[in-house]
Order: sequence, then C-alpha cells, then structure tokens
Amino acid sequence: MSPLSGRGIGIGWRPEIAGFVAGLPSLRFVEVIAESLPAKGDLPPALQTLAARGIAIVPHGVRLSLGGAEPVAPQRVQHLARCAELTGAPLVSEHIAFVRAGGLEAGHLLPVPRSREAVDAIVANVRRTQAEVTVPLALEPIAALFEWPDNELSEADFLTEILDRTGAMLLLDVANVYANAVNRDIDPLSALERLPLDRVAYAHVAGGSRHDGLYHDTHTDPVPVDVLEMIAELRDTGRRPPAFLLERDGHYPAAIQLRSELDAIAEACGYPRVT
Repeated sequence: MSPLSGRGIGIGWRPEIAGFVAGLPSLRFVEVIAESLPAKGDLPPALQTLAARGIAIVPHGVRLSLGGAEPVAPQRVQHLARCAELTGAPLVSEHIAFVRAGGLEAGHLLPVPRSREAVDAIVANVRRTQAEVTVPLALEPIAALFEWPDNELSEADFLTEILDRTGAMLLLDVANVYANAVNRDIDPLSALERLPLDRVAYAHVAGGSRHDGLYHDTHTDPVPVDVLEMIAELRDTGRRPPAFLLERDGHYPAAIQLRSELDAIAEACGYPRVT
C-alpha cells in the first residue's frame, strides 16, 4: 500500500503560491522540490505550518541523476535523506533521468536509453539512494522530446525491471505519459495501460502546450482535457492511483483558476475536493 493512500488531491508547494496552498481547507499532502530545502536549519515557516496541520510533505528530487552512468553523488543523496527527516516525509521521489555527465550539468532532465546496461546503472544508483534514505522511494519516468535509437526494452518492461530489482514504487505522471504518446504518435490510453499501474505510489498531473509540432510538458499551462480523461479512465477501470498532485511551476494563474484545476482533477479521479 502506498504511504499516500487516503491523501486524495495535493499540490506542488512553491513559495510563489504558499498563501494559496495554506488556504486550501481540505488539503492532505503537498510536494516540495528537495533541492529548494535548506542543507542546514529548519523548514521554511510556511511548510512548518502545513506540517503542524498534519499535511504530508513529500520531497521531490530533480538533481540526483539516477539515470547517469556515474554513481550518484553522496552529498546529494545525503541531502535527500535530510529532506525526508526534516519534513517527516512518508516517502520521497526522484526521476528516472540523468542531468549530468563527465562533470557537465545539462540543466534539464534527460532521457536514458532503455537498455539492459542502463537498467543496471539505474538499479545501482537507486540502491545507493535507498541505503541512505529511510523512507520509501518513488521513481518518475520523464516526458522526453526524443528517444534513444535501438531501445532494447519497452517502457513498461524497463520500468517493471527497475521496480522489481529495487523495491521502489512508481510515481506516475499522467501528463508525461500523454506528452510522450502524442510526440511518438501512439494512443495515450494504450501507453498508460501498459505501465505497471499496480506499483503506483501517487500521480502527477500538469499542463502543457504544443509548439512546432511537439507537445511540451510545461507545468505552466492548464491541464488538458485529454489528460483529465486519462485520469477518469483509471478511475473507471479500477486502477486509480492512491493520490494525485497538481504541478505548477510558473505563470501562476489567479486563485480561482488554480482552484478550478484542482476541482477538475478531483472530479476526474473521484476523490474529494480540497478547495
């Protein structure tokens, strides 16, 4: 069972919308970028207030580079472990991606080839992380504008092998599945159904937009109707994730629009509104 079972609808906590988040009356969990939390000292006061209300805080890493060929940096793993302790987190999450190689920083989450060699590298890095972090770890496949050629494994088989070998859970980003399916010209629902949905810890939902023939997972646009329909399909087929979280990372709309997005997700998945 997911540590977030029963938490329903959450939202990504960002300083720019801290007041809005604090005002959501029925909120049960938030997610915070792990790298934004202090290496020393206390939680930001706004997060302390949420924790005091019994709202679960999930640190979400973006810079471990679990998919890199090099071992994860010990100090980054230690920081993620500290974030879990600082927030009293029920779990932490990170991406199946790489962000650096040979000492160079990409500044983006980059896709890994779906090869046996890549599986071995990711499994080794996940295990190094799990050795330091004392709470469960959920892994998020990313939205990618390209694929490496000559993949040896399907995405479902790739993910399942990683989860089986590490005992990690899946962070299902429904918007990422949609973006990848659209850009690969495959049916989003078929792509969703092939994933190991029985291993989901919680789900992300975000908006995006089309530019130059590609769909970009921007986190700055409204959630598309097609993504909400994918969530409803999960509900109707009995494969609803334990919790859903709205991600927004810029161009924050008026509070009424954010509430509307949260309500639309709640309606699609069948969990109670938090607004």
